[in-house]
Formats: sequence, C-alpha cells, structure tokens
Amino acid sequence: MRLVFAGTPEFAREAMAALHAAGHEIVLVLTQPDRPAGRGMKLQASPVKQWAQDHGVPVAQPRSLRLDGKYPDEAAAAREALLAANPECMVVAAYGLILPQWTLDLPPRGCLNIHASILPRWRGAAPIHRAIEAGDPETGITIMQMDAGLDTGYMLLLRKMPIAPDATTATLHDQLAALGGECIVQALAAPDALVRTPQPAEGITYAHKIEKAEAALDWALAAGVLARRIRAFDPFPGMTVPLTHNGQTETLKLWAATAEPLARDTEPGTVVQADASGVRVACGEGVLCLTQLQRPGGKRLNAADFLHGCPLQPGQSLKAG
Repeated sequence: MRLVFAGTPEFAREAMAALHAAGHEIVLVLTQPDRPAGRGMKLQASPVKQWAQDHGVPVAQPRSLRLDGKYPDEAAAAREALLAANPECMVVAAYGLILPQWTLDLPPRGCLNIHASILPRWRGAAPIHRAIEAGDPETGITIMQMDAGLDTGYMLLLRKMPIAPDATTATLHDQLAALGGECIVQALAAPDALVRTPQPAEGITYAHKIEKAEAALDWALAAGVLARRIRAFDPFPGMTVPLTHNGQTETLKLWAATAEPLARDTEPGTVVQADASGVRVACGEGVLCLTQLQRPGGKRLNAADFLHGCPLQPGQSLKAG
C-alpha cells in the first residue's frame, strides 16, 4: 500500500521499519523538526528522519500543520507534499503534532494511529509511563482510525500484553514498539476486514505528558507508589533526591527500588539501613529499598558499589533542607 508515515521517536521508527519490511511503499515521512541534543546541544534528526534518509524517502518537518496557525507557510508546503505523494493511507505513531481535519481527510483510507495503550485507558502523550506508574497489570497496542479528538477514534485492532513486575518505561517501550509494528502490519494486510469499534464510554483516563518537575521524590508517599514511579520514570526524567556528602549537597538519581514493610515509626526520608542488599529509606508507608543509584556525572551503580564510594549511615536524611 502507498503510505505516508508520520512519527518522530524510536517507537515510531520500529513501526515504519516493519511496514517497509512487509512490502508497503512509504512515499513521504512527516517528522518533528531537528532538536538540539547531547552534551554539545547540536541539532539532531529524529530516529524516523534518520531511517527515512537511510532509505531515500522524502521528509517534511513542518512545525505545524494548521493552515491558519502560527506557521501557515510550512503547513501549506506540507499539504502540497502530501497531495503530491498521493497516499492511500497515513500511518501515525508518536508524531507530536496535532493533525487538523484537512490532514485526516486527505488519504482515501484516512489516518491510522498506533497507540501504546488499551484505549480508552491512557489517551494522550505518555501512556507507557502512566500505566507503570498506576500499577496496571497489562497494557497493549490499539490501532485506531484517527478523528479530530485526542485518541478518541474507532478502534480497528487491539492486542494486549502483561506488564512485568520489574518493567521500566525503557523495557516496556521496546516491547510495545515491536508489538506496534506487528499490529500495523496486520491491520494493513487486510484493511477492508477491519471492524470499526467505538471506544467504551467507561474507563477513560488521560496520560498527561511527563514533566521534569515530577522527578523530585516525595518520601511522604507510600513505598509502593514510589517504587512504581522510579520504574515509570526510567529513562526520563529519573527520580531524584538530595544527598549531602562531605558537606556538599548533590542530586542523586534513583533507578531501581522495591517496597518493603517498615515495623517502626520513622521520619519519611530517613535512611534506616544501608548495606550491599540496598539502601532502605523510610516512607509515608513502608520502606523503599534502593538497589540502583547514580551520582551526578557518574554511572548507575548497584547498592554495594554505590556505598563503597559514598557511604550512607542509618539516621541520615535524604530530604531537602
């Protein structure tokens, strides 16, 4: 099938590569403009753009597709490129721009979205993070016929998978990216056989974008909640706590932890035990056993290696102030 593909991160690149491998003709790619990245903050192409360039596929990078918006000239140029591409269908995966109605109406088969949740749960920008943070037992991929709403269109195909107890956003992302590629290939193998199913009216939740401000760990919360957040915010933004070491306060990142019961009443944020098995810190409910930590400029270390270079003592506080 003659396709336009709209996407930006690695999640989208996996799906595009799967479509290409299945024999579909990708005639145009839409992706976000290059962004500064890395220590030098040099402009870097998105994974989708890199794939397109490697395979000789034309790329458009408008800052907006709204013809009456802030960048009408870029939107108009993208519209001309889409009309010239003459796609039968557009596939969208983590693109990052809102598609106006003219875009949805342009391909004869419309626009299909690869969404990383079991809709209508976790509509929005960060479904993988929020599913782990909430402690959901399962997630999945929904192939959806896009409409003007936020992930509100008809469901065409749904595949579910369990969320492992130790899953992080990084590991679950890779699993769902592969599943997303499988699902969109399956959907386009027999598009006329797809059944348009309205999303249930019950169980709607929104996966709001992850903000850097969410990284600061609040010891007043239950240990189970914090353990899930640490996994949900790996690799971004990473949960952080202040650490005072040799009279200097630095920001410590936490990458792995488990929740345990705490028998005695201890001020949240207080280290109750620190040894090779983990750094145990009192929480509003229970204790959080930290097993992978990282100091500024350093690597992720297990508890034993971390404590070798940065000893922590029972009674020490990991709270601001």
